[in-house]
Amino acid sequence: MKKWLNQLYGDRTIWIVIIFLMLFSILAVYGSISTLAVKSGGSTRFLFKHLLMLGLGFFFMYKIHLVNFKYYSRLAFLLYWPTVILLLLTLIMGVNLNNASRWLNIPFINLSFQTSDLAKIVLVVFVARLLKLKQEQLNDFSKGIWPVLWPAALIIILILPANFSTAALLTITVFIMLFVGGSSIFQLFKVVGVGVAVVGLLFLASMAKPEFFPRVETWKSRIVNFSEDKKEVFQVEHAMAAIYNGGAFPQMPGTGKARNYLPHPYSDMIYAYVVEEYGSIIGGLGLMLMYLIILSRSLRLAIKSEDPFAKNLVVGLSFMIVFQALINMAVSVNLIPVTGQPMPLVSMGGTSTLFTSIALGMILGVSTSVYTPEVLVSNSSTKKKGGNIYAGT
Repeated sequence: MKKWLNQLYGDRTIWIVIIFLMLFSILAVYGSISTLAVKSGGSTRFLFKHLLMLGLGFFFMYKIHLVNFKYYSRLAFLLYWPTVILLLLTLIMGVNLNNASRWLNIPFINLSFQTSDLAKIVLVVFVARLLKLKQEQLNDFSKGIWPVLWPAALIIILILPANFSTAALLTITVFIMLFVGGSSIFQLFKVVGVGVAVVGLLFLASMAKPEFFPRVETWKSRIVNFSEDKKEVFQVEHAMAAIYNGGAFPQMPGTGKARNYLPHPYSDMIYAYVVEEYGSIIGGLGLMLMYLIILSRSLRLAIKSEDPFAKNLVVGLSFMIVFQALINMAVSVNLIPVTGQPMPLVSMGGTSTLFTSIALGMILGVSTSVYTPEVLVSNSSTKKKGGNIYAGT
């Protein structure tokens, strides 16, 4: 075991938390998929798929953390426009569920993936790249902020019609990256103004042409139900009941009853199921602590990083992952309206698990460059032409 752990470079604390979350996810998902097991005749298929996604995710994470973080910048530059095209294709011909086109089928292999999961990582890395290139001009809106803002706005607008919560998560993440990157408060107020104007125009367009934004009615109903505390919010009502039944201290794993009536206890509402089985102290606060450790260690890493790209990359990715987890928890305890955001690494998921693992691999890649740079994979191509990995804009 010690020899195996020695192959995990960079921040060991983040590694330990990730491994804990993955192992805990196996227990939580296995215990919460009873309804799926009844419908399909067994839980083996779902558990195997989840184990496969976790295994692939860990493999990608390990490989990525051995790569010099500067290559992430070039990769994001190459993937930006293909990602925009994939988001457009998703809106036009994606798999439609509940008036939302979020999934795109992969030809020949009959699998689908959520393109916004890819777009989240590409956008954060691309914004970190642009902030490095424009770091001397961030006090000028037209020369510094706007070249960063419009690529981010394009991807966010393409995600918005089908996935408001992900678009909002990315908007806040980009805003924080601009702040950490060195933008002045005055320029950030301008960014907020532009964002409010864009959202306002989109809502006006949805009122004029409801068929273009069918999800607007869903957003309105969720906000109204939340603000009026309506009991017909089925998911939240049962999630609160599960949390109440959990109490402060853990019960025996597998004894929770919420999995039999709680919608999506293995994904969107997994936090409520975890609290019911493991209690509010170990299951609730303990799980929250794991994500906060990732955030605090990432911020510590960002402070230690001398490269502006690495600093902005770590802040953006860590905030995005941890804030998504906190959103999942907040929905279960009825602090915010229902969003449908899974809990990173814990909820059962396909592409969500893989792309979360990739994002964490990038954070660990930066930590490897800071704490154990001698193990990074070398590439002779960076020595050519001055080795400018940020070229190409």
